[in-house]
Amino acid sequence: MVKIRNEFARDIDARETLLDRVWGPARWQKTAERLREGRKPAEGLSFIAEENGCLIGTVRLWRVGAGPARPALLLGPLAVEEARRGLGTGTALMQRAIAAARRLGHQAVLLVGDAAYYRRFGFSAQKTGALWLPGPYEPHRLLGYELAPGALDGARGLIAATGRLAPMPSLEGVIAGRAGADTAVRHAA
Repeated sequence: MVKIRNEFARDIDARETLLDRVWGPARWQKTAERLREGRKPAEGLSFIAEENGCLIGTVRLWRVGAGPARPALLLGPLAVEEARRGLGTGTALMQRAIAAARRLGHQAVLLVGDAAYYRRFGFSAQKTGALWLPGPYEPHRLLGYELAPGALDGARGLIAATGRLAPMPSLEGVIAGRAGADTAVRHAA
């Protein structure tokens, strides 16, 4: 049975391994990753799917501004182990993330993704046309979902990271060697 739960520090290595398998090295080149880089996810909004003690899915939300003075969350990446796709794990992660964001009083969620997949959760490009990201992306894939009616009305401007900074990797990790430093930096993001 699949269990959706909050992510813990002990999940970091398994989460990163899953993301590497699902998205590959290209995930580090995505514009949305620039918004997450060096930041901590929004408090209480990191979830994993676990089955028989193994991490099989993940989703996290990050604090951003949807233009000036308009707080929002950025969802992603959503990843599910290939063998578990099509069985509702991604849907369960999305539902849990959206419900938790609403319960915590957030107003809107943005993401860059496939409209055909995310439409079932209420995401659309209807109110994101005047928003833009700080790098290359396909504008039709910038989607929004209002947790509070009207939260994205008139949203205009650059989407920028606003969340807490993640701690920098220790100098010991850098001295220990390139592999250790790369791992420390990757886990901090």
